[in-house]
Amino acid sequence: MIVAERKQKTIMDKFDRFGEKMPDGRLTAPSDGKVYRLKEAILLSKQLGRPLSQEEMKTFEV
Repeated sequence: MIVAERKQKTIMDKFDRFGEKMPDGRLTAPSDGKVYRLKEAILLSKQLGRPLSQEEMKTFEV
């Protein structure tokens, strides 16, 4: 008797093809070149209990 093991579908099956739709290998959008004081922005976001708006983030640009 031959016993065949059924391969379970996992998320890892798709891992090898993950970057096919990203020909340049980039996982995020290109940077706009702006630099922020992120530590201060994160602290304010935690105090407010919500993500900062674009206007609020402008105050943390370097």
